[in-house]
This record gives sequence, C-alpha cells and structure tokens, in this order.
Amino acid sequence: MSTVLQQPPAMVPTASQLAVAYSVCQGIARQTAKNFYYGFLVLPRPKREAICAVYAFMRRCDDITDDPSHSLRERRIRLATWLDEFYRVQAGGATDDAVLLALADAQRRYNIPVTLLEQLAQGTEMDLVSNRESGTPVPALVGVTVQYAKFDDLCLYCYRVASVVGLVCIRIFGYREAKAEGLAERLGIAFQLTNILRDVKEDAGLGRVYLPEEDLQQFGLSAADLVQGADPARIRPLLELEADRAQDFYRAGDELVPLVDEDSQPALWTLITIYHTLLEKIARRNYDVFTERVALGRLEKLTILTKGLLKRLA
Repeated sequence: MSTVLQQPPAMVPTASQLAVAYSVCQGIARQTAKNFYYGFLVLPRPKREAICAVYAFMRRCDDITDDPSHSLRERRIRLATWLDEFYRVQAGGATDDAVLLALADAQRRYNIPVTLLEQLAQGTEMDLVSNRESGTPVPALVGVTVQYAKFDDLCLYCYRVASVVGLVCIRIFGYREAKAEGLAERLGIAFQLTNILRDVKEDAGLGRVYLPEEDLQQFGLSAADLVQGADPARIRPLLELEADRAQDFYRAGDELVPLVDEDSQPALWTLITIYHTLLEKIARRNYDVFTERVALGRLEKLTILTKGLLKRLA
C-alpha cells in the first residue's frame, strides 16, 4: 500500500494573532519612523496597520544591512535568509515573527506584488557595497566610498529604497489611473534625495557618500571634503544642485494626491508636506547640514499633522 505525502495546511492566523502582530509593527513605526509615522496617523485603521507592517519590514531590512557587529558578507546572508523566511510565510508557513505575520496579511489584503517587497530588500542591499569588509564606522579619509558615479545611478538606488515604497503605499491607499505609479516613483526619489541631503555628514562619517562622483567633480570637491566638513560655502552649490533636482521631483505630489482614494489623501498630503518642509528648511539654512542635523521639530510636524487631519474631516 502506497503512502501519499500531504502538504501541511497553510497557516491561517487568528484575529487576535493578527491584532498583536499589527500592534508590534505600529510600535516599531512609532519609535523609529520619525517623519513617516505622522502620515500614518491620518489613515483609516486597516490601511494604517498595513503601512506600519510594510515599514516594520523595511526597518528590519535596514537593521540587518546596517548591523556593525557582522561583516558585509554575513549581512548579505542574513538579509537573504530574512527574505526567504518571508517567502515561506507568504506561502502559508507558520511563524512567530510578528512583522512577517502582519506583512503577509497586508500583502494578501492589498494585493501587493511580492516583487515590490523583494525590491525593498534589494535596495537596502545596495548599501553593502564597500571597499572594506569591516562593518565598523570608518575614520575620516579611510575607507570612504562614493557610492554612485552618476546621478542616474543614484536615482536607481532612490528608486529601490524609496520609489518602491511609494508603489507599495499607493496600493494600500488605493488609486485611480495607471499614471499614479509613475508619479509615486518620482515622489519617492524626492523623499530620498531630501534624506540624503539631511544626512550628508552622518553618512560620510560612516564611510558612505551618496552624492554622485560626477557632481562632486563638477564643483571641485571630493569625498574627503564631506568627511572633514569642509567650509559649507564650498559645498553649498553641490547641495543646492541636488535640492533643485529634488524640488523638480516633488512636483509629482500635486498630481498624485487627487489620484489616491479620498480617505488616504490627507495621509499622502501630510507625508509630502513634512518632507518638502524639511527640504525647504535645509535651503533656509543655506545648506549647512554640518553644523547640526536639520530636522523638523515635534511642534512643526504636529502642526502639519493637524492640517492633514482637518483635510480628512472636511
């Protein structure tokens, strides 16, 4: 008599399991999503939970690739293992990982293409390119890597770590017209360029220079100038160039907001306004991102959040 091997049944999480999993993800977003979380707050609860699950997945990918206690090779392996575990859970496998449980549910609920989530992980993996295999911060002038030769190369990185986030978000928001996808891609690049400008000093201290080599050369600068915090007046024209590019990408936001579902428009407006205001604050400081880190204060973000909430209630 032959024996037929049966596949174990797919895991079907209970409502209470999902509630706990989403709560964990919201806690992660609340603690670490300094700007994004304010946009999440004006979403309807189911969409807010799904966005937080995606963010928590992204945060875990970032934490793996940025972990200085592991070599670059070890981090690549851990990231691949984490992604494989998601595939298994997405296919119905059991897990006690709250982030994967919530993400798999959100992915099914909002029909998020798995390829987009893969690209999120691939984007963080792009940071694991270095001329050193040590994960520790590098001293000035040693082991500093200019990540990208040209602006187009930087845009590919921005696409994977930010535009893809936008593509995932609008699937949760709900949208009309296919052109919303292209607009979300451009807006993601605007957000990431803003982050790069804000974090020039911090990233350079870790041995990463995201500003393209061709742009550095155009203004007679080198990676060493960014690490050493050269005269801000010398670096200002370079940062102004990148800010002008970001401003151009931000124009996509005006077209995108009316294309998403009405209950999500206030959240998108809030996110755009927070990031755009941050870019404008950098410009008002004459692009001096070296003296101190430029950020929006809690009151500034709460003011924008209140305006976004009023838009939802209108």
